[in-house]
Amino acid sequence: MPDAVVEGAVGGGTAVDDAAVDDGPGGSSFAQLSAVADAVLYEGYLLYPYRRSSPKNRVRWQFGVLLPRNWVERDGPVPVGVAGSADSWYQQTECLLRVRDAGAVVRARVRYLQMQHKQVEEACRDGRYRAVESLRTGDGTTHLTFDEAVPRETDLVVPLDDLLRQEHGAPVGAAAGEESEPLPGGAGRVVRRREEVRASTTLTAERLGDGLVRLRVRTENTGQAADPCAAREEALRQALIATHTLIGGTGVEFVSLIDPPAGLLEHVQGCRNAFVFPVLGGEPPSGQEGGGTAPLLLSAPIILPDHPQIAPESPGDLYDAGEIDELLTLRTLLLTDEEKQEARATDPRAAEILDRVESMPPEVFSRLHGAIRSLTPVASAAADASARPDSPGASASGPGVSAADDGPAAERPVWWQEGGDDGLSPTTDPVLVDGVTVRSGSRVRLRPRGRGADAQDMFLAGRTARVAAVLHDVDGSVHLAVTLDDDPAAELHSWYGRFHYFRPDELEPLGPLDAADHPPTDNSEGQQTT
Repeated sequence: MPDAVVEGAVGGGTAVDDAAVDDGPGGSSFAQLSAVADAVLYEGYLLYPYRRSSPKNRVRWQFGVLLPRNWVERDGPVPVGVAGSADSWYQQTECLLRVRDAGAVVRARVRYLQMQHKQVEEACRDGRYRAVESLRTGDGTTHLTFDEAVPRETDLVVPLDDLLRQEHGAPVGAAAGEESEPLPGGAGRVVRRREEVRASTTLTAERLGDGLVRLRVRTENTGQAADPCAAREEALRQALIATHTLIGGTGVEFVSLIDPPAGLLEHVQGCRNAFVFPVLGGEPPSGQEGGGTAPLLLSAPIILPDHPQIAPESPGDLYDAGEIDELLTLRTLLLTDEEKQEARATDPRAAEILDRVESMPPEVFSRLHGAIRSLTPVASAAADASARPDSPGASASGPGVSAADDGPAAERPVWWQEGGDDGLSPTTDPVLVDGVTVRSGSRVRLRPRGRGADAQDMFLAGRTARVAAVLHDVDGSVHLAVTLDDDPAAELHSWYGRFHYFRPDELEPLGPLDAADHPPTDNSEGQQTT
């Protein structure tokens, strides 16, 4: 999960004081979620090596991106997933809440980043300004044109009784804006521009039983792209980026969708989440790692455990896709002086990272090396046998949801049990792609959708490859592991099990499977999930 804390998020939209709603009997404060929520908000904001010239920083904003619908669906609807790594135009959270007090109130806080273009302009002799990519001022400072982001959040607060009678909605977008900052010595100026983001959030509640309610929070980008065929970096100017929702209130508590209490599994399986993964928030109950119920919920565009926490050893933000703090810190220290100078000119947050790692005390750095969180006893043979899917009373649950039975312990999902993927074979299982059977040994051409933020897509589009395995994911989707035809190390990668992974709709079959292309028989049997 993300490894850093972001301070000083600013509000946009309806500002509501935490204490006015959350504190008091049965209440809970969103402040408990601030560190994790800010880490989610800025996850992938700026990628190592933190320089504008880095290819990684030309394809940014990986998670929770809500773009105008006509842009997203130009090539057809986007398949729904359990997390927000695919660009979409909406995000939907469904969860269960138990009502503990009369007069219960539900609160949802929608948070995202609004893209802001930082344009450096050079002063001309006629008093006008000329847009430039970089400008060095008389004090020796370099200024670079770059895309920044502004944090936005909006609170929706609704009495539960009102919500059960009718849905409630509110705009959660952000206005357009422009600010200008003069550079020293009259060399020019920096202009920051934002386009309008149009969006709305709707809350709906359904009573399932005595004291049990299903809550739906749906956020949509309601804008229209002027050019549905525009490049992604242009469409991002109207997008909600890193969109996620905090849900809390008074007189309510939320049910874990990962490890629900006994008797609520069927209701949990009825929840439909799109491009988000809801987990319990705040500190876990004493003596309990997660699961059960909690007064807070975090619906994030990345997969997290219940009660996610920031590692106490982490000294600050690194932003780069949850990478290991120690690894990124060492690599950042090894940047050349020229690279550090460019990183500082790229974004103020990059300059903060450099200042922190260069001044890090030895005792802080030593804490990054590793930590043991807990030691779990090895299960007994009897307990292990009872958890197998072929044991009496064992049952499978939906993707990412643990099944609960009448016994003392909850069963794990079938995908996460030993032998749970029996009957699947990555090296022989077929999948239909455009009406053509594809399996291990098939040759394909790579056609990434080009609507995500994976920089690899730029380099792999159009190249041919050979399928090594057909893999079934825990959420029920399918990915194909491939090796590139023109990669001289393809055989070595196959031996190590290092592949590129694509969905079936990102591949173009190059004819039916040849008779000579028999699936290999190697030790990849049993490696079913990605």
